[in-house]
Amino acid sequence: MSAFQINLSPLKEPLGFIKVLEWFASIFAFATCGGFKGKTEIQVNCPPKVGDNKTVTATFGYPFRLNHAFFHPPPDVNVCDVKWEDHVLIGDYSSSAQFYVTFAVFVFLYCIAALLLYVGYTNLYRDSRKLPMIDFIITLVATFLWLVSSSAWAKALTDIKIATGHSIIGQLEPCRLTGVSCHFGSVTSMGSLNVSVIFGFLNMILWGGNAWFVYKETSLHSPSNASASHSQGGIPTPSGM
Repeated sequence: MSAFQINLSPLKEPLGFIKVLEWFASIFAFATCGGFKGKTEIQVNCPPKVGDNKTVTATFGYPFRLNHAFFHPPPDVNVCDVKWEDHVLIGDYSSSAQFYVTFAVFVFLYCIAALLLYVGYTNLYRDSRKLPMIDFIITLVATFLWLVSSSAWAKALTDIKIATGHSIIGQLEPCRLTGVSCHFGSVTSMGSLNVSVIFGFLNMILWGGNAWFVYKETSLHSPSNASASHSQGGIPTPSGM
């Protein structure tokens, strides 16, 4: 095995440059999704104090198990004689969110390993038949998984917006009680989650585009090293002929 020797020239080529972009894009993908915290608020009033609205809040975030997000009234305030802590948002979207974030983290780690290989073991990578082929297969699989995970997360995000929006008024049992009036208040902006979906599909495009440059390094596109050496130097003839 050749010794580690830094060679930055691969970063100037599409193979290495796009890998750097993939590394950055994976960071944005899991950071914008995994770091989200938000809350949804409803305004509640009940007779005889009509117009005296009280705010009831449910806090939620990654991994978006909304059925674990309990409602809480203001401290030391009895809101319509309802025990709001017994009521939760509806839905569990943890599988799509965790799949998306976990995959993005694995991609982040793989990009680091690949960049170390490109930069530190350039000759080993290009002289090997197996390493470029493994890299190519992983690139194809990653492209497909970015499509699957981003699509699943985009669908889950749509459902999360519905579950934390105006529809919760009709789903909360206390809001259907006689004399209790509920109005939707607000929900935290999910702009960062929208960005996470965008970066998911951006990653898919980057990995799909980079597949061609990785393919060019494989023996499927280029002749083997042995064949290349024979074509350059020719096949020696036996002496005396």
